[in-house]
Amino acid sequence: MLPEPSPTRRSLADVLPSAVAALGGRQNPLRLPAARHVVVALIDGLGANPLRSSAGHARTLATGMVGKWTIASPFPTTTAAALATLTTGAPSGTHGLVGYSVLDPEGDRVINQLSDWDGAVEPATWQRMPTVFETAEVPSFIVGPARYADSGFTRAVLRGADYRAAKTIADRVDATLSILATERTSLTYFYVPELDTVAHRHGWSSPEWAEALEDLDAELRRLLAGVPGGTGVLVTADHGMIDLGDADRVLVEESTGLWDGVRHTAGEPRALQLHLEPGLPAPDRAALLDRWKSAEEGRGWVASRDEAIAAGWFGAVAPEVAPRIGDIVIAARARVGYYDARDPYGIRMIGNHGSWSPDEVDIPLLRLAAFS
Repeated sequence: MLPEPSPTRRSLADVLPSAVAALGGRQNPLRLPAARHVVVALIDGLGANPLRSSAGHARTLATGMVGKWTIASPFPTTTAAALATLTTGAPSGTHGLVGYSVLDPEGDRVINQLSDWDGAVEPATWQRMPTVFETAEVPSFIVGPARYADSGFTRAVLRGADYRAAKTIADRVDATLSILATERTSLTYFYVPELDTVAHRHGWSSPEWAEALEDLDAELRRLLAGVPGGTGVLVTADHGMIDLGDADRVLVEESTGLWDGVRHTAGEPRALQLHLEPGLPAPDRAALLDRWKSAEEGRGWVASRDEAIAAGWFGAVAPEVAPRIGDIVIAARARVGYYDARDPYGIRMIGNHGSWSPDEVDIPLLRLAAFS
């Protein structure tokens, strides 16, 4: 049985639409009360389980861990897909960013959705949906690192907002407080990538991650102390995190036959997407799918594109987006990551994500200030 997303559970897709509705005093999926300002702090990689386990290092965040304080990250549980869902309210099969790296069918190449925006694809059309910032009838702001201010990814998923560059988390708090002090009403998206970087390098269970969480928590405490009345603050994440050790890395050798007929490998170690040679005969395609299922059914969910779409993995899938999804999708079920032994890119990364485990799917939604 393939996992299927719950049709009734609140998810990242509900966050910004609910925030905009709250600014207009309207009912919304998250039942947020009316607010004059809303700040959505997106902490990259801050899964609910790591936060719960490290609550002693995050006393400010812990005050929001009451009631139903978790929501779901969409599949694949990776930054590019999840942030596009956050800012459009649409699933990956609709907005078009279906993984960390995906196939550009027209260019016959795999592109990294965070960094490979060199003119091969157009941000305004590759990401197919209008953003919440484009449709919101309130001033909208992005507060994030300067290096992302004019990236292709920003133009794809954050278009419609005024980007305010700020180097450190403390600088971003200052920039956010300045917006709140000068605007009559506003929607501010506050982005923190630092914890995700530490987790990839050291793991979320490391002392380095705990120290980074403490630093973040202190700055969020300062933010909450400075927001004006009528400001609602939401703290959430794009995905969770799972730590992998040396024994958890599955090197898939060429001799297994699992790469036979594979033209491109996309996705990431916990959510592989394999694109097959266009001329590969149907019996060979079926045989390769069967080999993957036989080899990995004990520690991974292996699905054809049609099976994954039918199970709702990518939500509603637009016809032009379907070819971007792998012909075969392998989502890790056990605590493993899959690597091509011929080119094991990213094999030393400790913190990983992309698949369906609670560590990856469950993310916080903390309601603070006027939303508490």
